[in-house]
Amino acid sequence: APPAPAPPAPPAGSAPVGREVGLAQPFTWLARGLADLRRCPAPGLVHGIGAALFGLVVFRLAHEHFWILAGAFSGFLLVAPIVATGLYAISRALHHRERLSFGAAMHEAWSVWRGHDPRLVHFGVLLAFAGTGWVVTSASLVTGFAPLPVERPLDFVRHVVLHPGSWLFEIWLVFGALLAAPVFASSVVAIPLLLERRVSVLQAVLTSWRPVLASPAPLALWAALLLALTLAGMLTLLVGLVVIVPWLGHASWHAYRDLAAPAPAPATAGA
Repeated sequence: APPAPAPPAPPAGSAPVGREVGLAQPFTWLARGLADLRRCPAPGLVHGIGAALFGLVVFRLAHEHFWILAGAFSGFLLVAPIVATGLYAISRALHHRERLSFGAAMHEAWSVWRGHDPRLVHFGVLLAFAGTGWVVTSASLVTGFAPLPVERPLDFVRHVVLHPGSWLFEIWLVFGALLAAPVFASSVVAIPLLLERRVSVLQAVLTSWRPVLASPAPLALWAALLLALTLAGMLTLLVGLVVIVPWLGHASWHAYRDLAAPAPAPATAGA
């Protein structure tokens, strides 16, 4: 069956407004994301396998330089929203129809990039710069301030995390949080919004900040869940990412659906 047509986009400039959500809403997003993955598992698993294989390649190339790996794997969280763009498209299609074949789902995912939308490309480049900046910052901190060379994961634990009298790990976390927090706030709904509506990158970023400011506690919980589940996937020798990447990708689409709503239509005269 051919893929369901995307919903019509509103006129340019009709940016959505942010919605407030309850503290427990992130768990609802996870449940909905898991339901989407169960309804259409194969395309999501393809995304997850791709992410895991990419992680293995990075590990193979830099396994003796853990100061690179620490930044690379944590930087993955910054660029993950653009990686999951195809999953957003699949969840959007599932929102409009009960079932989706593998071919139709892959068509939905591929059509996102086949259209060469410059807004998605520009936003992806910005996220890539942010991720690269964090890798460089992380590597500089670890190589410049660790008391002994950090070449293996155990070295990172001993000389950075557990070294007595050193604040390097805390400083590393603070620098990471200072970079990750604004990137998260700028992208939490931006890419799904660019996918679904004709708004500019700046409008998408500003819209993404509104629900973060309106519901800081639920969005902080959502960020913590994304971090914890991604870390769990990495700690399983990346095998867990096969399921966790598509699960979180689908869940992020439902977060967008709850957090960003169309701007109210103006009242007609005499109404």
